[in-house]
Amino acid sequence: MNHKTQLAYYALWITHPVLQLSVAAVMFRRRLHRTFPVFFVYILSQVLIFVTVFPIFLKASYEYFFYTYWICTGISLAIGFKVIHEIFLDVFRPYHTLQDLGSVLFKWAALVMLLAAGVVAAASPATDQGALVQAVLTVQRCVRVTQVGLILFLLVFSRYLGVSWRQHSFGIALGFGSFATAELILVALRAVGCRSETATSLANMAFYNCAVLTWLGYVLVKSPMQEASANLLMSQRWDQSLGDLQHPVTRDSLIPMFEGMVDRAFSRTNGDSARERTAVALTSRQEPSSVSLRLPISPQRLASKT
Repeated sequence: MNHKTQLAYYALWITHPVLQLSVAAVMFRRRLHRTFPVFFVYILSQVLIFVTVFPIFLKASYEYFFYTYWICTGISLAIGFKVIHEIFLDVFRPYHTLQDLGSVLFKWAALVMLLAAGVVAAASPATDQGALVQAVLTVQRCVRVTQVGLILFLLVFSRYLGVSWRQHSFGIALGFGSFATAELILVALRAVGCRSETATSLANMAFYNCAVLTWLGYVLVKSPMQEASANLLMSQRWDQSLGDLQHPVTRDSLIPMFEGMVDRAFSRTNGDSARERTAVALTSRQEPSSVSLRLPISPQRLASKT
């Protein structure tokens, strides 16, 4: 790495915490850290990782830097995967059943990624990188694929979920998805020998800065509410169908329903009978008085005269 390339490498690396601190400051000022707490923790963790790793890169030995870097990368990937879950929950906030289904799927996805990382690390041949790097790289590629899938999901189903492109959750997913797509492409080019390791690192840092700039632009703009349109009826039907599958109506539950119907029928019948009896009683009370008003003399006087 020559002097100019090294300066560009340092400049791109130092730009990370500057932009990330700007994103964190805007989020705290606009109280977005309450809406996206995991993403806020992710941004702050990236700043802390830079503060830890960069001095070690400049002064400490390579072995110490190697283990510190990859451990911090593993922590960053874990928080980044949790951010995907947070975005998913924010998008499906009006649909509680779909939220529950998404939470279960994300837990299983995390378990599968950990198992895949362990298997790859154990089955990989002995190299200079070691099992730790192989495991972290496996998890990293799985997380990147998930992030790409998330942004594709939002692009395809945004009209059915009422998600606007100016919404904060969409912007966070767009930043992660664009960076993940670029990183996977760079890894593929690096694997076939089209790019050198230095060029790949510089391009990777530049794309990450673009992702942070995307986040900064979205947190500066006021996010609209989820759109209400006719397409949301399909999502509501999905949510209701999943709710029916999760809480099916059993035979035992039909008995109280019929009992309630019978009770309501009897109450209406008794109410009608009571009203009829009351009307008859009032009529019977009013008839003598009306007759007495029509007679010129009372019945008692008439009897005494006869």
